[in-house]
Amino acid sequence: MAAVTDAATIRPGNAPGRSGNAIFRVLSTGAGITIVVLLGLVAAFLIYRALPALTASAEEIGGVGFMRGQGLFAYVAPLIFGTVLSSIIALVVAVPLSIGIALFISHYAPRRLAQGLGYLIDLLAAIPSVVFGLWGVFVLAPFLSPAFTWLSDTLGFIPLLEGYTAPARNIMTAGMVLAVMILPIITATSREVFLQTPRLHEEASLALGATRWEMVRQAVLPFGRSGVVSASMLGLGRALGETMAVLMVLSPGFLVSFFLLKPGQHQSIAANIANQFPEASGLSLDVLIATGLFLFLLTFLVNLLARWVIARRAEFSGAN
Repeated sequence: MAAVTDAATIRPGNAPGRSGNAIFRVLSTGAGITIVVLLGLVAAFLIYRALPALTASAEEIGGVGFMRGQGLFAYVAPLIFGTVLSSIIALVVAVPLSIGIALFISHYAPRRLAQGLGYLIDLLAAIPSVVFGLWGVFVLAPFLSPAFTWLSDTLGFIPLLEGYTAPARNIMTAGMVLAVMILPIITATSREVFLQTPRLHEEASLALGATRWEMVRQAVLPFGRSGVVSASMLGLGRALGETMAVLMVLSPGFLVSFFLLKPGQHQSIAANIANQFPEASGLSLDVLIATGLFLFLLTFLVNLLARWVIARRAEFSGAN
């Protein structure tokens, strides 16, 4: 009887929190739509401004001063190659170091040391790219020059390593600078993923007699594999679009060349845009924007590839 009386006294009205839920839903949906709209506007701008260069005749394109009589695609191809090559070098150097640092911080270092290293890594991400460029020119290049000389003299029969001449303003040095720049991004993301490994998995591996390294190999790395791939793709996106550091370090060239130690062989899209933009106007500006469109498509394809890899690995890791 008391339950019936209590039920009868309940008055209809809004459930607690319903207004807050509605507001949050509108704001979150609006944020998602906004980012899609912004991406579409950027793509539309690039396509609109690149159309004159994409539809121009060979004679018109050849008349642009920095094109040196080349067609648009012949001009863009070495830039795409240099961009991808420097980014691959950066990933090859940065990813193993980042995984090692992230594992040390998350599973090996004492708590106080781990906190200090974590803050230091995060602080490294806040350094402006122009500072990295200055460091690359005045510190890293002179430091690497003796090593490059030895590699070229000793292993010069390998085409990748032949033909080094000082100073070390080549694609390898640019890749090393990019590796240092993307190191904080990959390390911080990988560290957070490794820390999410279920404690039960780690304890079960140790209870079966595994060593610390075997526990990491059996429990932590499989769980964080997709997270490491995501972190690597974030770093790759940063490396593909880096401008000032590459512009300051790299001696530019417009060749599709696998000579890693030779200067004057490569150039990236972003660095070339920054280099040519101050004097560009008319069709030459449209050409630069067209190269930016190719960079946009390249980063978009990289992200699609990353999502495909993560989707394939998700059932074997902690991504789901």
